[in-house]
Amino acid sequence: MLNIPNEKVRGHQRVPSDTKEFHEATKRDALMRLKKDLDHLLETVEESRKCGVQKEMCGFEALYHRFLQEDGPSVEWDRIEKLPEGAVKDYSTIKSPQEGHIRDMLDKLVVVKLNGGLGTSMGCHGPKSVIPVRNDLTFLDLTVQQIEHLNKKYNANVPLVLMNSFNTDVDTEKVIRKYKGFQVHIYTFNQSCYPRISRDSLLPIAKDFDIENDIEAWYPPGHGDFYQSFQNSGLLRKFIEEGREYCFLSNIDNLGATVDIKILNRLIGDDRQGDKPIEFVMEVTDKTRADVKGGTLINYENKLRLLEIAQVPKEHVDDFKSVKTFKFFNTNNIWARLESIERVLNAKTMNMEIIVNNKTLDNGMRVIQLETAVGAAMKCFDGGIGINVPRSRFLPVKKTSDLLLVMSNLYSLKYGSLVMSPQRMFPTTPLVKLGDNHFSKVKEFLSRFANIPDLIELDHLTVSGDVTFGRGVSLRGTVIIIANHGDRIDIPAGAILENKIVSGNMRILDH
Repeated sequence: MLNIPNEKVRGHQRVPSDTKEFHEATKRDALMRLKKDLDHLLETVEESRKCGVQKEMCGFEALYHRFLQEDGPSVEWDRIEKLPEGAVKDYSTIKSPQEGHIRDMLDKLVVVKLNGGLGTSMGCHGPKSVIPVRNDLTFLDLTVQQIEHLNKKYNANVPLVLMNSFNTDVDTEKVIRKYKGFQVHIYTFNQSCYPRISRDSLLPIAKDFDIENDIEAWYPPGHGDFYQSFQNSGLLRKFIEEGREYCFLSNIDNLGATVDIKILNRLIGDDRQGDKPIEFVMEVTDKTRADVKGGTLINYENKLRLLEIAQVPKEHVDDFKSVKTFKFFNTNNIWARLESIERVLNAKTMNMEIIVNNKTLDNGMRVIQLETAVGAAMKCFDGGIGINVPRSRFLPVKKTSDLLLVMSNLYSLKYGSLVMSPQRMFPTTPLVKLGDNHFSKVKEFLSRFANIPDLIELDHLTVSGDVTFGRGVSLRGTVIIIANHGDRIDIPAGAILENKIVSGNMRILDH
């Protein structure tokens, strides 16, 4: 329980502690009411699921308790220190392993993909991981291909673990049946399912545990939930008992997040330094103007930790976005030592900053989701480091503008991995902005291209309005195409646009 001061408030006397005592009493009341509500919800769970659900609700209650206790920002801006020398290693300084050691290293690895997201923001139904991204292959197909290639090449046995949410679990289980004949063991587990809280009452809006019938009352609590759910599933202990040492965890929509043998060599190979193991690695990469909102690494209270924009006081947001002050951002490619995860969980010292996500449901109800980020656990581990990796390890597909890049001739596909064309002079990817009204949904986006244009020499593309592209179009340098409202622009087949602005109305009609 919370510590509540035991002083009596007399009459209408106004003292500074009045407000504090009021808040403390409100918090205590909220926690007691929550416990009552959770007990009521648990009564509606079928007996076979009760044990697992109780564990989840204990996790939710602990998160809620911390949410009530936290007052003010989790980071005091003036106490942020400069990153110590050597805290972020440069990828180029890490040694490649000897060929003969690679198999042994791979057999100590588990690959985890965060697979809880839906494709709704891109107009698709079901898990995002089953959206075709290249040659009719989905995110999941590419991931399985990558790991099978490793297993075949080195005669290794790297398992693939998918962390699903209640939104993606059923569909994913159907899809993974097709990989039965592949040389990859696939495991799945579900992250927690937590009740959304009313912003007014601070109590769950769910009335029972019939999640499918009231799906808006529930949510998956962010990827920081990985650690506890991984342990609850029994997989963490299983892999430790098998002699596996590290997991490599990343978002399934980051097509650059492949198993990196050099980083693995730094953790358990001949490039390992010192007696103490590295317990946690966060891959970071250089910030550009496109990444100013991305989480960054800071030194705080003598520990490396992740700082997200949501934790930054309003008056310091511009400082946070400064590429000079914070040079790196978090790719969400994480390497963590399995025994260390178990130790931190068992000691109950996993203490990640809470992200309060405010939402408004379709019926107008304002709710709160309490979430955590997987990288925020860094401060809970000993001997954590950052590794400044090439930009090629960060290739997320969040929007159709990203899809345009990965479907184009900028990349070729090799064993499930995207490799940038050697014909491109600069290793950076072009900056692409496509108008939301006509390009945000995958189906409509694809209908606007007879085929994907040549982008090898493109630096910047902005497209807005009703625009279509004919076959064999080539875009170079900076190209801006803007069709005004009511107008339409058809870029003709074979057109080469280099450093051009196209605006107004341009239609090619059959006759």
